[in-house]
Amino acid sequence: MANGGGGGGGGGGGGSSLRMSSNIHANHLSLDASSSSSSSSSSSSSSSSVHEPKMDALIIPVTMEVPCDSRGQRMWWAFLASSMVTFFGGLFIILLWRTLKYLWTVCCHCGGKTKEAQKINNGSSQADGTLKPVDEKEEAVAAEVGWMTSVKDWAGVMISAQTLTGRVLVVLVFALSIGALVIYFIDSSNPIESCQNFYKDFTLQIDMAFNVFFLLYFGLRFIAANDKLWFWLEVNSVVDFFTVPPVFVSVYLNRSWLGLRFLRALRLIQFSEILQFLNILKTSNSIKLVNLLSIFISTWLTAAGFIHLVENSGDPWENFQNNQALTYWECVYLLMVTMSTVGYGDVYAKTTLGRLFMVFFILGGLAMFASYVPEIIELIGNRKKYGGSYSAVSGRKHIVVCGHITLESVSNFLKDFLHKDRDDVNVEIVFLHNISPNLELEALFKRHFTQVEFYQGSVLNPHDLARVKIESADACLILANKYCADPDAEDASNIMRVISIKNYHPKIRIITQMLQYHNKAHLLNIPSWNWKEGDDAICLAELKLGFIAQSCLAQGLSTMLANLFSMRSFIKIEEDTWQKYYLEGVSNEMYTEYLSSAFVGLSFPTVCELCFVKLKLLMIAIEYKSANRESRILINPGNHLKIQEGTLGFFIASDAKEVKRAFFYCKACHDDITDPKRIKKCGCKRLIYSKMSIYKRMRRACCFDCGRSERDCSCMSGRVRANVDTLERAFPLSSVSVSDCSTTFHAFEDEQPSTLSPKKKQRNGGMRNSPSSSPKLMRHDPLLIPGNDQIDNMDSNVKKYDSTGMFHWCAPKEIEKVILTRSEAAMTVLSGHVVVCIFGDVSSALIGLRNLVMPLRASNFHYHELKHIVFVGSIEYLKREWETLHNFPKVSILPGTPLSRADLRAVNINLCDMCVILSANQNNIDDTSLQDKECILASLNIKSMQFDDSIGVLQANSQGFTPPGMDRSSPDNSPVHGMLRQPSITTGVNIPIITELVNDTNVQFLDQDDDDDPDTELYLTQPFACGTAFAVSVLDSLMSATYFNDNILTLIRTLVTGGATPELEALIAEENALRGGYSTPQTLANRDRCRVAQLALLDGPFADLGDGGCYGDLFCKALKTYNMLCFGIYRLRDAHLSTPSQCTKSKKSSSVHSIPSTANRQNRPKSRESRDKQNATRMNRMGQAEKKWFTDEPDNAYPRNIQIKPMSTHMANQINQYKSTSSLIPPIREVEDEC
Repeated sequence: MANGGGGGGGGGGGGSSLRMSSNIHANHLSLDASSSSSSSSSSSSSSSSVHEPKMDALIIPVTMEVPCDSRGQRMWWAFLASSMVTFFGGLFIILLWRTLKYLWTVCCHCGGKTKEAQKINNGSSQADGTLKPVDEKEEAVAAEVGWMTSVKDWAGVMISAQTLTGRVLVVLVFALSIGALVIYFIDSSNPIESCQNFYKDFTLQIDMAFNVFFLLYFGLRFIAANDKLWFWLEVNSVVDFFTVPPVFVSVYLNRSWLGLRFLRALRLIQFSEILQFLNILKTSNSIKLVNLLSIFISTWLTAAGFIHLVENSGDPWENFQNNQALTYWECVYLLMVTMSTVGYGDVYAKTTLGRLFMVFFILGGLAMFASYVPEIIELIGNRKKYGGSYSAVSGRKHIVVCGHITLESVSNFLKDFLHKDRDDVNVEIVFLHNISPNLELEALFKRHFTQVEFYQGSVLNPHDLARVKIESADACLILANKYCADPDAEDASNIMRVISIKNYHPKIRIITQMLQYHNKAHLLNIPSWNWKEGDDAICLAELKLGFIAQSCLAQGLSTMLANLFSMRSFIKIEEDTWQKYYLEGVSNEMYTEYLSSAFVGLSFPTVCELCFVKLKLLMIAIEYKSANRESRILINPGNHLKIQEGTLGFFIASDAKEVKRAFFYCKACHDDITDPKRIKKCGCKRLIYSKMSIYKRMRRACCFDCGRSERDCSCMSGRVRANVDTLERAFPLSSVSVSDCSTTFHAFEDEQPSTLSPKKKQRNGGMRNSPSSSPKLMRHDPLLIPGNDQIDNMDSNVKKYDSTGMFHWCAPKEIEKVILTRSEAAMTVLSGHVVVCIFGDVSSALIGLRNLVMPLRASNFHYHELKHIVFVGSIEYLKREWETLHNFPKVSILPGTPLSRADLRAVNINLCDMCVILSANQNNIDDTSLQDKECILASLNIKSMQFDDSIGVLQANSQGFTPPGMDRSSPDNSPVHGMLRQPSITTGVNIPIITELVNDTNVQFLDQDDDDDPDTELYLTQPFACGTAFAVSVLDSLMSATYFNDNILTLIRTLVTGGATPELEALIAEENALRGGYSTPQTLANRDRCRVAQLALLDGPFADLGDGGCYGDLFCKALKTYNMLCFGIYRLRDAHLSTPSQCTKSKKSSSVHSIPSTANRQNRPKSRESRDKQNATRMNRMGQAEKKWFTDEPDNAYPRNIQIKPMSTHMANQINQYKSTSSLIPPIREVEDEC
């Protein structure tokens, strides 16, 4: 084989040609035989061995089908020459053009100046302003310049990425360059130079097509270039010079030479630009990372291609004899170990060109490797761990939580949101925050990894909103930092978050926390903000002060309401202590459920009693739809309102499954069931009758006027009697009783048209008493009662209420008129009032005292029932708040400090109904333990004060004048109004106090005698259970409650704000003040709404239940007799342990006994919570029920006081054996039997 190959002439890559097929060997044998023989005879054996590899190097692999050079001579110089001629030829032409242009400019410089001067002279000589005709040559030049400019601009647009066509063209060029590089990788496995037929080689045809496109694109780039010389020397231009011309030469010569085609790898440098054009790379870090990677890889591949070329070809001056066979990927490996300075020595360069290149490459490659690789690793390592995108799961909703994301806020949120008492929560929580979580927060996320995901980003960035799929989210919840130093700045941040989210997706439901009430107005400025579609703003200041205000009306109500919307599990305690019953109530929450059709037509008290007795549920409100389909939430609306089809009820229960009983209840199937747990979805298919069908059925069953059946009744209408036979067959009477239809029939009777006058209707009443029911006082519309004070107050010239009729109103007053000095306050003889101790100065953030005053000025109270409010604090701070308070009556200010006992004595703090301690300086201190120092000091200061028997002194020196409420001879001293006051207080411990706290752990300092552990949760501490402490942290649960049921927030607002509505908020946002309005029937009708009262059980209408009575009896009697809804008990702590059990009900919630309390304390002073009374918190209705008890009072009447009758000395001694700290017993949910 070697001898056969020795006859070739010329240079060739012998090493590569020896690996060819037998066709190549056949070509070797076809050479001139004489030449071969003469050469071998004239040469010695040693010379033959020397020339043998030389002969192999000259062999060119050819095939029989390719008309190649028969001598096998290499033509690499032709390919290289085509590139060099193109490059230097073009460079020469550009330089020649620039030289000639420069010479033309220099030579014609003087002539141009002369012509320019002549033009100026000619222009100045034409003073008349006429235009001189332009020369035809100048017109031609201008036209030519315009044509050239247009072509240049068109070419620039085509190659730029500013237009869609340009972006497509740029991306296409890059993709074809990568394709050409891939073809090079494929051809690198072949010899460096070989004979190929263009018409049969598929890869050569594709490469030719690519290079034709590159040539056209090169022309566009050349036309668009402003500086042709700089363009000619660009990297992309050099790549085209050394890759495009050799392809055309290969077609002409039927040869293929790998040559410098590896330069196409330099196109990878533009990879980051292409990704930016495609809008894939957007961040600076990602752009920098791709830039570094593309430069590193392109340099690496290009250098490997050069080594592959020279090592497989050999040195030209050595006649290509020192070549070595290396694949392209071996060269890639060689360059990597060279850059990294490892150099294993298994692969190395043998040619002089290769070694010389490696010397220079090591200098640059090592520097690049040492700088680029660490930076690349740093960028990859510093990539956001939580920088991915959320993948939505089909059939599963997700919410986005953002804002103030900390361990405390997230843990509180998750604890309530994922509580087991809720139904199966098939919602995934996605947290979005711009700061990566710390280790503790990260561990919390991992514990809830099945339902929680965290992503690092900002809601102000649309890209991050797209990552968390905000457009498909069920809602977005924004948490606020309750402990920030600047509440307005925090609210502004949350408002900006709302704007950003609504701007990205206007239909998304947003629930956000707000710190300041006045900042809620800014949300109304967002066009896509719509509270009707579920958008809600939970204002912490509004609700916090509203809760505190309700505690001024009924002490402990804030604790009970806070426990109702917080999700907490039931903790079973075997010991018979106050915690046992308190925790039973704490485990109850507020739920909503649609009422069964079995309740349709019944009055609210009837349904409420049925749910309590039969279903063991406590219903407190319904969602009522008026004739115009507007929904309103009515709390204890009274017996005049009938349940409609599809009515939503608000229940208090321990979990959501219990509330399902109200939806599944069927009278036919569940009437005889005594165990409420057995009330489930029944299997019977009840017919859905129309209202008239039910009306006929009830009318046919019985007659309310005579109590007899229809056939025996003489008062039946003829129209109904005519259908008796048909109705008998359609509706069986087995499940209809007289007592049932007594209520149901009149429900629909009220909806039928009537010819009675309004007053006659009023006299006829709503529900009539059936023969078997006990007599009861019914509620009537107060607007239609003759002699009602509301009719008298309808004076068109007097403004007593605001424009909505929801609050008492007065003309704006100057602050100087309400300021009291210490002596004036002492002479005023304040009693039954509310003292508000406020800490603040001129630089403190406003806390919004209007939200505290508004519930105390609700219009469902008579004017004489309003408690006087006295603010004690810095006058500079109160002046800033006064703009929102000057429209409320009975407000006074005593400049001073709550820490001054003289100021406290001047306002008769021992005679107040409630003392509220607030601070506006809490968030200005970094140490959380010191944030509540002022409130704690004020509370302890008041509790340590001692007082004389001020009531006796007052009675002795007032010449017959007795403070309101102390005279029991007046019939107005009724417990119906809920005005309760201690007859005499001699120690500050008995003063009712509610203290606002920022830090929950500081509650341990309020009561020095309690046994609370410092790590005890707030709701388990005695001050919170007694209603003497309130922290804003309890409002965190409203976020979850509002998401699952937005009606809960509306109900809470209705309860604590005194009647604030979205319309009123819009009015306040417009004017920042309440506007007075004239009394009209419509506005006065708004006064007829539910209100909260606290009534004594040992005196008044419930005295028979005050000693040993059961809660179930109390609930039913209050509801049926007085139309009141009793949903909580406030009593002495552990006092029931001293009283023998007199109620043997097995259900503990129904056997909560009413423990009598003493009016005479012995030995040691007790706190006001352990005062000598027991109160039941009720929702009663303002109306005729009150007027039938007592005569109406003038506007200047004083608030009433309820005295408690003393118990026996033996009972008092038993109770005094225990520490008398009151606690709130939240609603009871089960009874053993019917009342």
